[in-house]
Order: sequence, then C-alpha cells, then structure tokens
Amino acid sequence: MALIWSNFSSLKVNGLPQLRVQMKAHFGLRIEKHASNSIIKSPCVYPSIVDKRFPLLKKLKEKSINVTISDKQLSGEKDILDFIEDDYEGVIINCNSLPDASNLFAATLQSSLSYWKYMGKKGVWLRILEKQADLVPVALKSGFCYHHAEPGYVMLTYWIPDGPCLLPSTGTHQIGIGAFVINNQEQVLVVKEKKGPSWCSGIWKIPTGFINKSEDIFSGAIREVKEETGIETSFLEVIAFRHAHQVIFDKSDILFICLLKPLTFDISIETTEIEDAMWMQLDEFLNQQVHKEDQLSGKIIDICMNMFENNHRGFKVEQLTSKLDNRITHLYSLALEASPKE
Repeated sequence: MALIWSNFSSLKVNGLPQLRVQMKAHFGLRIEKHASNSIIKSPCVYPSIVDKRFPLLKKLKEKSINVTISDKQLSGEKDILDFIEDDYEGVIINCNSLPDASNLFAATLQSSLSYWKYMGKKGVWLRILEKQADLVPVALKSGFCYHHAEPGYVMLTYWIPDGPCLLPSTGTHQIGIGAFVINNQEQVLVVKEKKGPSWCSGIWKIPTGFINKSEDIFSGAIREVKEETGIETSFLEVIAFRHAHQVIFDKSDILFICLLKPLTFDISIETTEIEDAMWMQLDEFLNQQVHKEDQLSGKIIDICMNMFENNHRGFKVEQLTSKLDNRITHLYSLALEASPKE
C-alpha cells in the first residue's frame, strides 16, 4: 500500500513524549491496522521529518522501536518544542513556536530536554525574542545559560551530556580599523576627535573606527574615512594589525592599519565625533610627541612610512568563493613576487 504524508501529524513513540512533526513518504509502506490507530513497523518507513534534517524514524529503526501514526491534527498542548538539528548533533529551537504561558513553556521545555537527551543530542540553542522576555527566567531555572544578546533577542544555551560544555563561546573580539591616507604632496589625512581617551586629547591622528556587523575590513576603512572627513578613497593594503586583550568589557581588540589612496581632497568633517580634520605635512605629523613617547604608535607610523616608500609589503585583498559553503569571502595575503629567471 502506497501512502504519502505532507501534513503535520501526531507521532507517538513508546515511552517518549508526544511529538508533532511534518512527515513525507513517497514509497510503499506496510501497515497493520489495530483498532482506530495504524501501527507502522519502523523498518518499513523512512519519512523526512522537520525540514528533512531530522532522521527520527531511522533512529527509531535502529533501536527497533515501533511508532504510531495518527492523521489527527494537534489542537492542544505540544510536548516537544519545534526545532531543527544543527550540524554538530545539537538542536536549534524555533523561537516563533514557543508557548506564551510560562508554565506551559516550562513543562514543554523539560519534556523536550528529556527527549533530546534520549536521542543523543548535545547542545541546545534557544533564542528568546524581546517580546518573550518572561520566558527567560524559566529557561535559566531549567539550566540554560546566557550566550549572547543582540537588539531584539537573547540567546541561551544548554549542554546535555555530562562533562564540560563544548559549544562555541560568544564573540571574543571587537574589530577596528586605522586608515593611513597620504596624497602626492606627502600630506597625511589626520583628524582631531572631540571625545576619547585622555591621552588622545588634542592629538592629530589617523582616522579610526569600528567595523560594522557583516562589514569587510577594506570597506570599513573606506567608510570610516568618508564619514569622518568626507574624503573618498580606495583600499590598497593592510599594513599591520595590533592585537590587545581586556580592552572593553573584558573583550579583546584587533586593530587593522590600512593604506588607502585618496580619490578626492576637499575635507568635510563629521561634527558629532570629529573636532577638526586636515591634510598635514608629513614631517609635522611624524614630529608629534605622541609618536616619540608611545612605542606602539611610533612603530605603526614607521611601518606606514616604509610602506609609502615601497620598503614594506602589506596584505592585499582578493575576493573568492568557497565550495564548502558557497559564500563570497575576502582573503588577505602578501602579494607573491615572481621568482627570478635563471
């Protein structure tokens, strides 16, 4: 007898909570009828469940467990939260399907954790939206931990196996850029900031800033220069980068120093953060006291000057696509010089 399912059905497994799944089968199934339900022997069915990424019945087949299928739509409480599997034997809960009532969420969450433990799952990812904030204390009481937060949601995690949690931590670094822009008259584009650390007060410095979410290093450098000074530029190379720890809120910091070529020259400052900007003569810029007193600043400027004088090679950017994830990415590498001919 050939059957096809493409609706949400109720699935019962001996000894396990009731699970609402979407099932599809496009082949013959052996069915034995018993009373009002149909008992399907697990070795006879291989439907896809939960977006074709959760081979539940294959797992049950290996355990020689029978399942009961009913085409009656669920209209009441669900014992298992809607979820999908990730690529690391974990689960990602569908935040849009969470119960509104805290007591129902608590009960369903406990049933789900028991079920996932039985199925050998490891990490659990739970995103709770801002409008669902009342559910956060319930999840914490159930053993979930804070992972990270973004505007509009908080992410919680749960590690099922005994032993240390192996889930990746939240973001550990903030990424910044510094832009060294020099024109054909050997003038450096510099700014004086309105706010910042006391040691920066009154200092003429190269434009700096943070990379935005999903922004590339080279495009972030171009954007920061444009925002602060109104100067259009093109990216040439990454000259160097500085790595420091416990910079802000115990996070680490990476600052990429980039060499940019100016395309325009008329300055128009951003008055919220920038007090002033100018094209400064190179000698005047180099003779600032901060470059003599601060070892890091002095070294960075030395590298910038060596780059300008063609005595130093930086990292050029190349756009590539990887077959592993079909993503467009940017690779920064030293330009390889051609080998001398013998």
